[in-house]
Amino acid sequence: MDYKAIIDKYYPEDSKLKKLLLKHSRCVADKALQIADRHPELNADRAFLEEAAMLHDIGVCRTDAPGIECFGTEPYIRHGIIGAEMMRNEGYPRHARVCERHTGTGITRQAIEERQLPLPAADYLPETIEEQMVCYADKFFSKSHPERVRTVEQTAQSLAKFGEDGVRKFMQWAEMFE
Repeated sequence: MDYKAIIDKYYPEDSKLKKLLLKHSRCVADKALQIADRHPELNADRAFLEEAAMLHDIGVCRTDAPGIECFGTEPYIRHGIIGAEMMRNEGYPRHARVCERHTGTGITRQAIEERQLPLPAADYLPETIEEQMVCYADKFFSKSHPERVRTVEQTAQSLAKFGEDGVRKFMQWAEMFE
């Protein structure tokens, strides 16, 4: 799979958003690959891991998040669902699952219903080791501050506003991956 060609298809111009997406995604991919290299016992598919990390945020181009150069019409929380649709249309269902399951530490049907989130009612929880690695690695890098790398503690603190379950899951990943 040529993830660069897919990115170019959806981001044809050399825009600020494309540069931001590539920088963020490369940081996420590098961290995920470092985890895979440190933990060969987890048997992660390294090639897939890199591709999925580079494509996990492909859907941001259709969202409305001007602070990170996104001038679409959809709410930002939908970027994973949008990216999943793009990847399924390209014929990459495994990559689609990473797109739709990387937000926070995953989103449950219950959270969608309780918070009335603009997402289809379903569980979007990372299941495979690659889905978990990309989701975990993504939490260290903000698109709004691409120059910063969060620590485990800072990341856990940033997740706290979404509930203790997410913090607990993140800390379990930290124990497994660090």
